[in-house]
Amino acid sequence: MLGLSVSRALCKCLSPLPAVRLQPLYTGAVLTAAEQQNKSSQAFDSSLLQFLVCPLSRKQLRYDESTNELINDDLGIAYPVVDGIPNMIPQDARMIRKDQKPTGSDQESE
Repeated sequence: MLGLSVSRALCKCLSPLPAVRLQPLYTGAVLTAAEQQNKSSQAFDSSLLQFLVCPLSRKQLRYDESTNELINDDLGIAYPVVDGIPNMIPQDARMIRKDQKPTGSDQESE
């Protein structure tokens, strides 16, 4: 008797579902190349600097508009800003200076 009720429940579950009509998420016009470039070159909102810190040193960053990067001067690291969004992944950052030698090693003894 239990087997019969289980088979009836399975038959109800396996009945065809009502048809669902799917609509596209984006129905706007395709952007031209110039519009895409303007969209991708969104400016960084410098008011975010009060909240953002370097993920490695936890120190403040500064924004360099000429390179469109967030700079950590202490470590010499530059984080890129892409489409107005800072990429704070350390592996994606670039070194902006090499380690400096101590000042005493620059002098040669005679």
